[in-house]
Amino acid sequence: MACDGVVAIGASAGGVEALKELAANLPPDLPFAVMVTLHMRPGGPSLLAAIIDRSGPLPAATATDGAVLEAGHIYVAPPGHHLLADDHRVVLTVGPSENGHRPAINALFRSVALDYGPCAVGVLLSGLLDDGVAGLAAIRDRGGVTIVQEPSDALFPDLPRNAVKAGVAQHKAVVSEIGGLLKQLANREIEEPEMDPDGLLELENRIAMAKRFAISFDPEDLGPPTTYTCPICKGTLMAVAEDTYRCPIGHAWSAQALLFARDEELEEAVSVAVRILREKAKLSHQLAESAGPETRNRYTALAAEAEHTIAALVAGLSESQQTQLG
Repeated sequence: MACDGVVAIGASAGGVEALKELAANLPPDLPFAVMVTLHMRPGGPSLLAAIIDRSGPLPAATATDGAVLEAGHIYVAPPGHHLLADDHRVVLTVGPSENGHRPAINALFRSVALDYGPCAVGVLLSGLLDDGVAGLAAIRDRGGVTIVQEPSDALFPDLPRNAVKAGVAQHKAVVSEIGGLLKQLANREIEEPEMDPDGLLELENRIAMAKRFAISFDPEDLGPPTTYTCPICKGTLMAVAEDTYRCPIGHAWSAQALLFARDEELEEAVSVAVRILREKAKLSHQLAESAGPETRNRYTALAAEAEHTIAALVAGLSESQQTQLG
């Protein structure tokens, strides 16, 4: 069958360079709308759409809520908003972050899987960790096509490499050849698969579509509770799937992203502990200077104990960081 299609592109670290090269090699007559999500910090203006617009033949602009998705146009997620598709229109939301990101790649991929089915193409480029891998699985499972940048071609190969390891990458290509591959895919025969409703996929999409804190759902619909807590809201995380979690607010985490967030929490906790111990050592030395002989020894011992604990904490954190880098 023939259908209006969409190309959903996700990237993280190293993604700007990859997107520029991909845009430069897109065919000018590409019969797909193109949606782009790049992990970025919220709050400031983004020049990404202008960069992509200058890089290739297709017009690119920051996406606006409600815009009709038109073939041959590129729609770029603004900072702080999920970029989603519904009824072949752009939806921008401030729904719960996923893997610590808004916009999130998984959110975009899930929405196009549900909205476009076999007419969706997912493309995962350079980046860290694994946001987008679960979303590619959703696109593939609903009859769409998945493409990843050849890991050896990516500045940061984690994203495409994790997609390959998960078995959700149907095509691998260096980024300069993805445009040609998309042109070939535009001519493929589309078969509408018989799909049973996927309640969990639809629930996760509704969570991303909702206004902030507006969606009401039973957390147990996500899966069984775990012993883990959400790094953002500290709520109990539910096991959505293997190595995938959500909290009752809706924040989503892969196991890799959760581990990375725990490292950040640990560094913050150690920083607080070191500050408190330094103040304790300083106060102990101060009191020792004005104390009598017996009391002075006790204050000096307290200062030495605090300083020893600081050294142990800093050494332990440094060792943990070196292990990760190795």
